[in-house]
Amino acid sequence: MIPAERAAQRGVPSLTWGPGQARRLELMRQSTRLEAARVLVDGCGVGMYMEALQAFTTEVYGLDIEESYLREAQARGLRLLVVAAAEALPYPDNTFDIVLSHEVIEHVADDRQAVAEMVRVLRPGGRILLFCPNRWFPFETHGHYWRGRYHFGNTPLINYLPDPLRNRLAPHVRAYSGRALRRLFASLPVRIVHHTRIFPAFDRIMRRHPRAGRLLRRMADLLERTPLNWLGLSHFIVVEKTP
Repeated sequence: MIPAERAAQRGVPSLTWGPGQARRLELMRQSTRLEAARVLVDGCGVGMYMEALQAFTTEVYGLDIEESYLREAQARGLRLLVVAAAEALPYPDNTFDIVLSHEVIEHVADDRQAVAEMVRVLRPGGRILLFCPNRWFPFETHGHYWRGRYHFGNTPLINYLPDPLRNRLAPHVRAYSGRALRRLFASLPVRIVHHTRIFPAFDRIMRRHPRAGRLLRRMADLLERTPLNWLGLSHFIVVEKTP
């Protein structure tokens, strides 16, 4: 698979740690106890969140379908790594206290099966922390196809199109409405603890234009506390496995 095709199908893993990642980690800390937990990062990429979570617990497991990503993670000293698909997790039932799925579910072949597997390997009382694209964010951040060619980058308004048109332009990635995301957990032994939408952290703007970046970040913080958060970049949903 050539790099552009892999980026289209798998997304591009986080290669640096910045305010955006730190902010998402803080949301996780507010949503569940990380200390001494057994954590699975389901779709760990090169391991950025694995590294961050090791500040709280020694039992951080990582799984990804891309072997090259895991080689990079291993080269940085990470262990407990395995190559596998999200739809067939190679762990026994009731293994983990926390499963983190960070911007991964939109890329898998079967999202319902991937969610069912997360629930299966979670112990009762454990929690899934899941981030994924919001259908109503004004830009499709994974690029699009046009006349058979893939164009990487932000594309406005694609996700506002009816499904038949939207899926022709972006067949490689899903974006979820709140209802569609919650529907993935229907009939599974879980309860939804928390569900919100978050805006971008504007890391690149912050680096180039700090004053403008801080202003945008303050505006986004305010919007997240209003009904306009339905326009946010990503869903953040916390799901607890019931007995």
